[in-house]
Amino acid sequence: MLPGSAGDGTRTTHSGAGMIRSMTGYGEAERDTPAGHLRLEVKTVNHRFFNSSVKTPPGFDRFERELTEVFRAHVSRGHVSAYLSVDRNRRGVEGTGGVRVDLERARGYKEALEAIQEELAIPGMVDMRMLCHFGEIFRAPDPEGAPTVEAEVLVEMAEEAAGALVALREAEGARLHDDLAGRLEAMAAHLATVAERAPDRLVRERDRLRGVIRELTEQVEVDEDRLAREIAYLAERWDINEEIVRFRSHIELFREALDSHSAEPVGKRLGFLVQEMHREANTIGSKANDQAIAEASVALKEEVERLREQVENVE
Repeated sequence: MLPGSAGDGTRTTHSGAGMIRSMTGYGEAERDTPAGHLRLEVKTVNHRFFNSSVKTPPGFDRFERELTEVFRAHVSRGHVSAYLSVDRNRRGVEGTGGVRVDLERARGYKEALEAIQEELAIPGMVDMRMLCHFGEIFRAPDPEGAPTVEAEVLVEMAEEAAGALVALREAEGARLHDDLAGRLEAMAAHLATVAERAPDRLVRERDRLRGVIRELTEQVEVDEDRLAREIAYLAERWDINEEIVRFRSHIELFREALDSHSAEPVGKRLGFLVQEMHREANTIGSKANDQAIAEASVALKEEVERLREQVENVE
């Protein structure tokens, strides 16, 4: 039995949450560079595995792989969305000239649109407003000798943004810890009710059977051996001790994971334990044959479902 545990499955409270993390978070970083003012925003939402989407302005796409690797080092589960923007007009940044137009590409779009009009007999003319829908014909200036950004700067920004992201995920994880711990206490209390009520069922059933047999046999002496065999059969069929023991074990393992200060993700492990808890709660309900136990099993399943919903947010 773990320290701080009681024999009925309850546990005394303690201070200090474990290192669980939420899968939702946000972080950002900014830098002034010769190429412009850079801003990197990154956020995460729930996902079963690590998944990323990194968007960068033209000329920065070569850094996307390095940014992804930084985020992968900090996030094991969750969908990561990162967006890098550059403001070339911020004060203190060297001028980079005007926007360039890709005339060759613009000419190709114009000819393609005119061909479509002619082929499909579409009225109207190809004008400037129509061509402006194709944003790729406009390019940010990148002449030879234009200021560039070193990969180290982007990696440094990604580390800073990821650090802020992780800090927010851990803060949210602390709140999740408290809620999950409360769910476990509620389940332990319901299990205590089940464990207390379970033995009384057999006593009541034995007395009921004895009374029924006496009524049917008009006060003839009851065959106690036969009655004992019937009660033994019912005891085997209704036995929920193993389910109670396993359920309590799952609760303790869940607590161990919550209170662990390891940096390793625990979300998948907690998800597995929730599945096992649900299985035991269903079995207890199917074997209840007692109103109080049936109600406790329903309450257990409700708590397990709430636990499952929260665990989906845990890294």
